[in-house]
Amino acid sequence: GRLLQAYRTLGAHRCERDGVHGYRFACWAPNAERVSVVGDFNGWDGRVHPMRLLRPGGIWEIFIPDLPDGERYKFEIRSSQGGVVSQKIDPYGFFFELPPASASIVWDLGRHQWQDQRWMEARAGRNFWLDEPMAIYEVHLGSWRRVAERGNACLTYRELAEQLVPYVEEMGYTHIELLPVMEHPFSGSWGYQVVGFFAPTSRFGPPEDFKAFVDVCHQHGIGVILDWVPGHFPKDAH
Repeated sequence: GRLLQAYRTLGAHRCERDGVHGYRFACWAPNAERVSVVGDFNGWDGRVHPMRLLRPGGIWEIFIPDLPDGERYKFEIRSSQGGVVSQKIDPYGFFFELPPASASIVWDLGRHQWQDQRWMEARAGRNFWLDEPMAIYEVHLGSWRRVAERGNACLTYRELAEQLVPYVEEMGYTHIELLPVMEHPFSGSWGYQVVGFFAPTSRFGPPEDFKAFVDVCHQHGIGVILDWVPGHFPKDAH
């Protein structure tokens, strides 16, 4: 319960073993009798990629070679209590299918090259809370503006970088506060029913596009605050 950087170990991480590239999967399921990785790459068959249990901590892991980005996956878990078999998303997943689909997606997070070094260096020497005034623009990304030409679709992360950031800057705000942007199954919750705390919702684009949005904010001198709502975890079966 004190592993504050568990996301660096658990979940799906691109790595290399013995010169072979692939993904290492790990999840914590101490009461499981069996855990497997299932996806399109193995016909969603839990017999193909069973994970090994690392005792005594209850961590299950497996390395799957030559797995490309974009593959959908879930963990198939057989409970030691009655042998019930269920498929669960990766709680540490970085990318998910567009709801109402719910699979996790393997994804390399190293696609974006940050250009906000000046902001990060300056931020280290500032104290907004005590020494400088703050003006925070709170916004739900799915509601701020729509695109009529695309059937009233939401703006993408990159479109928000082009339109929202200049607006906030012109209005004189110092920070943008995003209503929960983590992955959630029900759009009507405004993001307050999170299932993927480590994944920006795919509604507006892939993870690197969210990084690009934050990057543009910082380049314009605007800080980004994320609402974090663990108390609203939903009860969806996946």
